[in-house]
Amino acid sequence: MANAVAEGRDLRVSPRWRDAQKRRERWIARLLLLAGLVSVLTTVGIVLTLTVDTVQFFQQVSLWEFLTDDKWTPLFTPKHFGILPLLNGTFLVAVGSALVAVPLGLGSAIYLSEYASDRVRRVVKPLLEILAGIPTVVYGYFALTYITPLLRRYIENLEVFNALSACIAVGVMIIPTVSSLSEDAMVAVPRSLREAAYALGATRLEVALKVVVPAAFSGIVAAIILAVSRAVGESMIVALAAGSTPKLTLNPLESIQTMTGFIVQVSQGDVGYGTVEYYSIYAVGMALFLVTLAMNLFARWVVRRYQEGVRA
Repeated sequence: MANAVAEGRDLRVSPRWRDAQKRRERWIARLLLLAGLVSVLTTVGIVLTLTVDTVQFFQQVSLWEFLTDDKWTPLFTPKHFGILPLLNGTFLVAVGSALVAVPLGLGSAIYLSEYASDRVRRVVKPLLEILAGIPTVVYGYFALTYITPLLRRYIENLEVFNALSACIAVGVMIIPTVSSLSEDAMVAVPRSLREAAYALGATRLEVALKVVVPAAFSGIVAAIILAVSRAVGESMIVALAAGSTPKLTLNPLESIQTMTGFIVQVSQGDVGYGTVEYYSIYAVGMALFLVTLAMNLFARWVVRRYQEGVRA
C-alpha cells in the first residue's frame, strides 16, 4: 500500500511543470499563427503589387480596349492591348492538357486504388510522381525536340511552334497531380462501401465507377482543378513549344501565346522600366490571378453542390 501511494505521489504533476507546459503551448500557438500570417501577408503583398502596377497600366490603356480588342501587339507599332488572344491561348493549352491528363491520371488512380496490389502501388506511385519533379524547361525542350517532330510525321503543315505539342507536354506534366490526389481521395473511401457493393453482386469495375468515384468526387474535382490551375500558370513549356504569336484561334496546330508566355517574353529585359509595355505584364498577371481565383471558387461551388446533393 505504501508503495502504491508513493507511486501515485510520483505520478502527480507539479504546478511548476503545468505552468511550463502552458508556456510551451502558448509559444507553439504563436509560432503556428505566425506561419499562417506569413502565407496571408505574402498573398496580400502579391495582390497589392499587382494592383498598384495594374492601375498604372490602365491609366494609359482603357479597360474596354483591354477586354475587347482582338489584337495583342504591345511590342510593335501600332500597339494593341487586347488580352483576348492571350486568354484564348491560355485556355486552349489548359483544355488541351486536361484532355490528356484527366483520362490518364484518373485511370491511373482507379488502377492504383482498386486493382493494384500493395507491392505494385508502392513501386508505381513513386515512379509516377517522379514526373512532377522534372523541371518544366525539360518538358519544354522535350516537346520541341521530340513531340513536335513526331507529330509532324503524321500532320501536314504543322508549325514548329504549335499549341498541340504544348498541350501534350503540359498534360503529361500534370498527370501526377491528377493521379496522386485522386488516388488519395479514393483510398479514403470507407471499405464498407466497397464490401456492400460486392455483396450486392457488383463487379470490381462497377464498384470503382459507381461507388468509389462518386464517393471521392469532391477530392477528384479538387485534384483536376489544381492540375488545370497549374497548367494555366505554366510558362516555360508554352514559351518553348507553343511559340510567341498571340492569335485568336482554336486551331491547336498553330502557334499561340499564353499569358504566362507573354510575361516571360517581356521579363527578358528588352522593355524599359515604367513604360506601358512594362506595366502590361502586371495587367496580364492580374488577369491570370483572377482567372485562377475564379477556377478555385468554381471548384468550391461544385464540391459544395455535390455534398449538398449527397446529404439530400
